[in-house]
Amino acid sequence: MIKVGVCGACGKMGKEVVKNVLSASDMKLVAAIDIVNAGQNISEIVGFGDSDVNVMSDLKAAIVNTAPDVIVDFTQPASIFENAKICITNGVRPVIGTTGLSSEEIAELKRLSEEKNISVFIAPNFTTGAVLMMMFSKMAAKYFDNAEIIELHHNQKKDAPSGTAIKTAEMMSEANKSFATGNCPEKETYAGARGANVMSDIRIHSVRMPGYIASQEVIFGASGQILKIRHDSMDRTCYMAGVNLAIRYVMENKNFTYGLDNIL
Repeated sequence: MIKVGVCGACGKMGKEVVKNVLSASDMKLVAAIDIVNAGQNISEIVGFGDSDVNVMSDLKAAIVNTAPDVIVDFTQPASIFENAKICITNGVRPVIGTTGLSSEEIAELKRLSEEKNISVFIAPNFTTGAVLMMMFSKMAAKYFDNAEIIELHHNQKKDAPSGTAIKTAEMMSEANKSFATGNCPEKETYAGARGANVMSDIRIHSVRMPGYIASQEVIFGASGQILKIRHDSMDRTCYMAGVNLAIRYVMENKNFTYGLDNIL
């Protein structure tokens, strides 16, 4: 039985992870960590299951008191790096769904993972459809001269561009080093009008709007043709299959993994 803690357990994604773990036959919820609702029963908060786990506000104390095998983290960009370091240094495998980590922070977590010989799993997106969208985009990248990414999320998302968009651009740039073939010199009347030029001349445009959960469209262009690859998340339950894959993977492997595409 895999002992699982959930960090950010009272957030929208955290609640879904809690219900998911409570439903899994090979997992046991042992900890729920959040800065709100400390002391309250997590099953009562999420409205599911019959757990005796109460919310704790301190991650390290939760690890010491409950000895989880895995901590699934869906918190905030400002806290995820420190949370991950606490997990690794205390012998707990972090499965990270929070986006906003810098490339330097990811490199540091990889170094710690190797130093402590403990698995770490970071996924910009746990939706299998979104990961396939990224993989298809990498396949298409070598056949098109131009590409841009539009990512659309709810207006409570704090980081931009999304981790999914950045990961998509990274994968595309592995196949093609420039996506601005034939573009004329540009001048933005308003700064940012053309989006962020993140790598290989790929522009990312971030939309924040109530009503969205998470959507992304990758647009490819070449002479006489346009290809669009799009994924839409309609409900947060779509992330849970990927979360389960990651939890089981870190229990069986002792390596650092960035991206669900590595284990699909």
